[in-house]
Amino acid sequence: MNGDKIIDLAESRKEIDSIDSQISELFLRRMEVACNVADYKLATGKPILDKEREEAKIADLTSRYGDDDFHKRCISELFSQLMAMSRKLQYGKLELNDNDSKLDPYETVDTLKKDGVKAVYQGVPGAYSHEAMIGFFGQDVNSVSVDSFREAMEMVHKGSADYAVIPIDNSSAGMVSTTYDLLDEYNNYIVAETFVKISHCLLGVKGAKPEDIKTVYSHQQALMQCSKYLDSHSDWSLREYLNTAMSARKIAEEGDITHAAVASENCAKEYGLDVLARDINNAASNTTRFVIVSNKREFVKDAHKVSVCFEVPHKSGSLYNALSHIMFNGLNMTKIESRPIPEHNWEFRFYVDFEGNLRDPGVKNALRGICEEGNAIKLLGNY
Repeated sequence: MNGDKIIDLAESRKEIDSIDSQISELFLRRMEVACNVADYKLATGKPILDKEREEAKIADLTSRYGDDDFHKRCISELFSQLMAMSRKLQYGKLELNDNDSKLDPYETVDTLKKDGVKAVYQGVPGAYSHEAMIGFFGQDVNSVSVDSFREAMEMVHKGSADYAVIPIDNSSAGMVSTTYDLLDEYNNYIVAETFVKISHCLLGVKGAKPEDIKTVYSHQQALMQCSKYLDSHSDWSLREYLNTAMSARKIAEEGDITHAAVASENCAKEYGLDVLARDINNAASNTTRFVIVSNKREFVKDAHKVSVCFEVPHKSGSLYNALSHIMFNGLNMTKIESRPIPEHNWEFRFYVDFEGNLRDPGVKNALRGICEEGNAIKLLGNY
């Protein structure tokens, strides 16, 4: 080391401990002053986030380091985090003292009403959506089927149906992007979820054999979920159709021995088809999550999952800052997805699920923080 004396590790650690102790004391003093700032802003109605002041302060602090880019970045990151923690403290005080929630009001209920309700699903009898609806509401539910997810959302929005049962993601194929887009577009809310284990089969008309098949119909997601099996038959032509059950009904009505469908075994029974191959999906544990959607902002009192969508400024660190409110309040984020914002090229809307109940202080604080610092936020449900 060019003759320089190597400083003992224990000695360095002791000095770091002393510095850390001083930093901790100064940090606590800073947070005490932040409480005073929060009280002032509460009294005067000033917003918690003062972006111009924060940027000016960081610019002043980093200017003291000349051309040392590394230390500039470190100081900028350090004080950005300090200011973020200060805002989180202030949001907490604001939430405790402010009855004017940034989110629309909602009603808490003991249980969801299932008797005497009307449910809508996309597809025809035998569809996985139909199976999910029966599994959640029971065999005797008053139900109606439609051709598209949009029609289902529209019926609930207008009050023509009490609930819609719509797939939102699959354990192997991922998100159902149309559902996410519709949840943002309509003022409908997730009030429950249910899961259906998916077991795809290759179905053909009576007397058909696998070697007869030339064209296979099914929903895009189902074709993706069975890609390994279908790829092993490279001579087959794959055609996307409205959903699995409607694909089964289509080939049954046409009676063409060269046509097959990827659908459930229930569809074979429903439409008088032969099962040419069972369990052809890539993953044996393939499961689809369905959401139960209502136009009422009501959530069961023991709900434990929150779903939100939000937009953030199109600049470095914006998404991290938004998600930090979830982390800071000790909430476990279970899912994040993104969808393009059509009117803004290369900007995205984020969909996030995290554990919690809307009555929990931590959940309130997290939503307040995202709402104050993001461009837009919508509560999709608590279930």
